[in-house]
Amino acid sequence: MIFNLNEKDTLANRFIAEIRSVEIQGDRLRFRRNLERIGELLGYEISKTLEYEEVEVETPLGIATTSVPKSRVVLATILRAGLPLHQGLLNMFDDADNAFVSAYRRHHKDGSFEIKLEYVSCPPIEGSVLILADPMIATGASIVTTLQELSTYGEPHAVHVATAIAAAPGIEYIQRYYPKANIWVGAIDEELTAKSYIVPGLGDAGDLSFGSKVQE
Repeated sequence: MIFNLNEKDTLANRFIAEIRSVEIQGDRLRFRRNLERIGELLGYEISKTLEYEEVEVETPLGIATTSVPKSRVVLATILRAGLPLHQGLLNMFDDADNAFVSAYRRHHKDGSFEIKLEYVSCPPIEGSVLILADPMIATGASIVTTLQELSTYGEPHAVHVATAIAAAPGIEYIQRYYPKANIWVGAIDEELTAKSYIVPGLGDAGDLSFGSKVQE
């Protein structure tokens, strides 16, 4: 299923507008913080899908009964762009286990590209609630490749993909391979350029968060 924060007028719209704005996104600290806040909002929405159990808590004046999550959460992030969004999710799921994956596009002279994985650090994910964070989903190839790699660490009970902005073709690609995955987005853009960049998108989330890099 697809869950879009931008379907309703909420505070998330402001954060999405600011990470898109060329006048604001030059402030790296603010850009990272906005991605973090989007991650917090996505995490709150995802928390509504978890399994809960009742516990008793002793207060100074008595006993209170409340419901707390009993699901084991694993947060997975695609480096490096996913780190601010990951931090927002981690602010919500502060006791989660964490996985990190280095995935990038290796471009060819004919304009095509393939997704390369160079680093994976992952706990066992068998029976867990797996939340994979990436701030931009263009073609969806990085998400699918990463989920395929993480499957070698166990079969999760549920899979959630969290992103700030996704292209419609990328969502369709993920659903083709993982129809049961829940996709949580801040906004959905309809188009990709010939080089598979999101339009209107926001640019390169990794560069805007951490500075430019040498292109391979």
